[in-house]
Amino acid sequence: MVTIADVAKLAGVSKATASRAFSRPEIVSPDTALRVHSAAEKLGFVANNAARLLAGGRSGILALVVPTLDNSYFAPIIAGAQSRADAAGYQLTVVVHPLESAAEIPSFERLRRQVDGLIVIAPRGSDDFIESALGSTPTVLVDREIEGTPSVIADSAAAFGRLVQGLAEAGHQRIVYIGGPAGSWQDGQRTRAVQDAAASAGVRLAVVGPHASTFAAGIEASDAVRAEDPSAVVPYATALGLGVQFAYLSAGDQPPLVSSERAIVQALGHDDVPAIDADGQQLGSTAAEMLLTRISTPDAPPERKRLDVELELGGLRDLTGSDIGTR
Repeated sequence: MVTIADVAKLAGVSKATASRAFSRPEIVSPDTALRVHSAAEKLGFVANNAARLLAGGRSGILALVVPTLDNSYFAPIIAGAQSRADAAGYQLTVVVHPLESAAEIPSFERLRRQVDGLIVIAPRGSDDFIESALGSTPTVLVDREIEGTPSVIADSAAAFGRLVQGLAEAGHQRIVYIGGPAGSWQDGQRTRAVQDAAASAGVRLAVVGPHASTFAAGIEASDAVRAEDPSAVVPYATALGLGVQFAYLSAGDQPPLVSSERAIVQALGHDDVPAIDADGQQLGSTAAEMLLTRISTPDAPPERKRLDVELELGGLRDLTGSDIGTR
């Protein structure tokens, strides 16, 4: 039987380097990786990743936990995490767990016993509940920070604050923020950011919500938005904003300016609409990388990372029609 030692000898590298060429190719030079894989092909060697992991007491499975599948925001996060996990020879499974009630604990504990680590998106449960549910399983939180637990967030709150500042500079004196799901950690961050920005700019900002991050919830929110008579609306999620615009247009009314995300703005050809875009794939990939590091070095201090979120004011004009530029 051909072994990794045989591959290493033919490739002219150490056994450890040959092993890394299969398990962690990103830390091996491209030339070395090519020699190892060429040697493996000549010898008919197939790396048995599952056996390698099991021998080390691991399952080879990572879990990405989301609170719902209704929010399209999670899709690129899943894609980014899966790509990084696959490159490291791990299988990624996606599981729905809101992590809000004690009724979830038995099934969540079963999940923990079956995986090597967790990437968790849990926006609403209390800090104490989340910490208790995670136990000692290697974990990285996404879009939430809890002291002592590794985490990575898209710093959308800062972008939302800059957006409100930009709207104020364009002359918008009545702005509505449509809040996200009740208890959402990110919504709390964004609410404080937009309120602080509005207060600093001296404009009126009304908060409408909480609301689910769905198109239907945006339609439901439209009456409360309309009551504030805003010239600009900043929704927690794109789907909320689209629902509000649909409700206005269905009633035969022109909607206020509603911020969105780049793909929607480009598809509709609205070059004067500001767009906020978090890089979901980068978020997922970063979380998976942090988790793999956590699994290999469990005693390392927990990391916290904040990724910049892009804001495009685009062709946003002030209320006199003058272009205020881009950011």
